[in-house]
Amino acid sequence: MSADPLPRKALGRTGLSVTTVGIGTAWIGLTSPMEGTTERHLDEDLGIATIHAALEAGVRFIDTAALYVNSRAERIVARALALRPDLAADTIVETKCCRLPGGSDYSDEGTLRSVAGSLERLGVSRIELIYIHDPPKEALSAVLGQHGALAALRRLQSEGVLGHIGIASNDPIDNTPYIESGEFAVAVVPDAYSLLSQIALERIFPAAERFGMGIVVATPLERGMLATGVRGSTGEHYARRFAPEVLARVGQIEDVCRAHGGTILEAALQYVARHPVVAASIPGARSPAEARANADAVRRPAPDALWTDLAPLIQTWDIVAR
Repeated sequence: MSADPLPRKALGRTGLSVTTVGIGTAWIGLTSPMEGTTERHLDEDLGIATIHAALEAGVRFIDTAALYVNSRAERIVARALALRPDLAADTIVETKCCRLPGGSDYSDEGTLRSVAGSLERLGVSRIELIYIHDPPKEALSAVLGQHGALAALRRLQSEGVLGHIGIASNDPIDNTPYIESGEFAVAVVPDAYSLLSQIALERIFPAAERFGMGIVVATPLERGMLATGVRGSTGEHYARRFAPEVLARVGQIEDVCRAHGGTILEAALQYVARHPVVAASIPGARSPAEARANADAVRRPAPDALWTDLAPLIQTWDIVAR
């Protein structure tokens, strides 16, 4: 474990500073990457140990949600922080509301219930960063309207219960109009920016720049592919299937990284944080070793020559094999 602090960036106009790599908890404590938000194979002690490893390695940014691990992820985060108050003091936790294992509710009352549940599970009286989770683009008017989720969150914000309000949708097509509305201070952006995807450059990042939003990139490792690469890997641990041409390109990227004395994991996590609007990425970790590796990957800045050599290889792919 290194005692060196991790690099930090400002999170948009929030006034907050976050470590450029955080830890995502969508699969925290799950021993199988394919179990999603179910409780099967859930090992809470493993989840706590994984969070502790991230914090001990310098991470001070945790992403969770009411949905994750059947609403157990927030409790795991709370337990982990309670056991290590020395590390919890300057750690920022962000969570998401309105989507739970039983379904989604973006109404005023549904939002208030969701936030109340998160406050209880996290064991706190204030949430610094909260995101409306996965609203469809067709619901934009209702979510942003007088009786929708945003209005309810604004009231809680005025009461000091919430700090900053954001949007987080797993589908970039759904995420984009909410980001372009200018109503949010922050956004979690999955499946849109990595060494294998440039979708966010089209509309999401320009809107974020226009409104001074802070961006947190989710899935920066493309479900494991950019953590290990393809050289000598069976691919059995990847949580999605990849087309053959994508695997070939990842091999090329990996070779360039090795030529510069680095790894594809280092390149993947440092690449996303190089964009001016991106404050951090939140790769998921399912073990203490993965949490430590993610933190260590951003400690040593890659040489400028690496980015020059990688530039021709970076493009958007139809990642999942059909």
